[in-house]
Amino acid sequence: MRPLRFVALGDSLTEGVGDPVGDTWRGWAALLADGLAPVDTPAEFTNLAVSGAQTRDVLERQTPAALDLRPDVVSVVIGVNDTLRCTFDIHAVAARLDQVYATFRAEGTVLLTACLPDPGTMLRLPGVLARPLARRQRAVNTVVHALSERYGAVHLHAADGDWVSDRAMWSADRLHPGERGHRQLALRFHALLADAGLATGTAPSADAEFPPPGRSASLWWLATAGTGWVARRCTDLLPQLLTLAADEVRHKARGTSARLDLSASHAVTSALAALSGAEQPDAA
Repeated sequence: MRPLRFVALGDSLTEGVGDPVGDTWRGWAALLADGLAPVDTPAEFTNLAVSGAQTRDVLERQTPAALDLRPDVVSVVIGVNDTLRCTFDIHAVAARLDQVYATFRAEGTVLLTACLPDPGTMLRLPGVLARPLARRQRAVNTVVHALSERYGAVHLHAADGDWVSDRAMWSADRLHPGERGHRQLALRFHALLADAGLATGTAPSADAEFPPPGRSASLWWLATAGTGWVARRCTDLLPQLLTLAADEVRHKARGTSARLDLSASHAVTSALAALSGAEQPDAA
């Protein structure tokens, strides 16, 4: 009998950014892999996640590579980078995720998914800049939630809760979990899988091996890697985000801010309705 095979798909969150071990990243998926099966028959783990990946990358590149590995369990945690691009389209995101989920479920693969916090809140952007990003992430989360129900995925609600506001859970960049945050994700996924009889190994430890980043580490990140990160996002997202922020200001002045939320809700409903047999949206 071959070992259980776990393949992780996604972006920098699943790649493990924020949880360094030596000169590489570890992350929640690797921590979870260690607890999927007993020590004497450890799971085979492959991480295909790539920093910066979007739903298109998961559909067109990572999914075919994962299918070649014939996984028993696959995680698909993706969508934040889509919200950070000027090309954001919830219809396209929904269609891609629907195809990815359907592909793995047709193979009988156990599918892991998650809703995630919005990046504007995590980065502490001003309200007029944060609200459009929050609206986009809510849309993605609603789609993920609905499609997870449709395909019977093991779904983790990680968009809110104490872990989001606990600074010790996050890395210096404020956008990726630190070691403690990655351990929390691994623990929560393990608990869901154990309840379903799908994880038979020991749960990951909640205790961190390294201290959380302090203020100096956050400032160092902003002065080095963070500067490049902001610059790359500014050339793509910032012009549109400023336009979205101007819309926020205009609607607030007119007392019509609710229209923006209603429009986003209608877009999600339309995106899901366009998918054959899709569930109606629910709170993520």
